[in-house]
Amino acid sequence: MGFLKPPKIPAPPPLEMPSVDDVPEADDPELIAEQEAEQRAKDRKRKGRRSTILTGTGLNEIEDQNINKKTLLG
Repeated sequence: MGFLKPPKIPAPPPLEMPSVDDVPEADDPELIAEQEAEQRAKDRKRKGRRSTILTGTGLNEIEDQNINKKTLLG
């Protein structure tokens, strides 16, 4: 099978480095304030969902009651 030759791979295009002109600084106070405002808004929305789940109230009352009653099925 000497007649099969692997295809030639074309050269990749030259690498272009991105420009760093419009990159914000890490310690930008406006950027930090905007991120904190977004996080507070997310926390407010999440609090509404958490307030509807009642896992801590009412379960202790069920444990105190006698639940082991015989059923009609057997």
